[in-house]
Amino acid sequence: MKTYLAVLLIFIGGWNLAQAQENSSRKHAIGLRFANNDGIGTEVNYQLRLGSNNRMEFGLGWKSKDDTNQLKTVALIQWVFPLDGNFHWYAGGGAGLGHISFDSNYPGDPDDETYFYLAGNAGIEYDFNIPIMIFFDIRPEFGLGDSIFFDEFEFEFGFGIRYQWD
Repeated sequence: MKTYLAVLLIFIGGWNLAQAQENSSRKHAIGLRFANNDGIGTEVNYQLRLGSNNRMEFGLGWKSKDDTNQLKTVALIQWVFPLDGNFHWYAGGGAGLGHISFDSNYPGDPDDETYFYLAGNAGIEYDFNIPIMIFFDIRPEFGLGDSIFFDEFEFEFGFGIRYQWD
């Protein structure tokens, strides 16, 4: 009886481990990233697995407030490493492009502008045994060029949820 119980427990444990590895290797994920800071607060993002431990992430954010309309895109490459079970951590970097338009009510009435930036990214994520992932990350961004709006260092904390599929 003890042998059957031990075999059953090993089988269940192995099946759960296989499920966790399967979830962490899904090819596609799409979701929402919510961030703080004066930049874009909400972003729709998509992830595409490239290999066993790396992926691309693409983000599109928009915001309309304070007499401005903003659109911001980012492309990041990330390397993913296991922490414990379904927990993973990741790090990477990439670049982005943004555009801001100012209403005529904006102080000083500046011209609309497009800006380019470099971005880093690091975070932790948890893959549930269903196709849902939650995450928390940081994204430092360095504005390039002589933009009056984004020519400095920005540091965002973000969290979100993604749906994953093969």
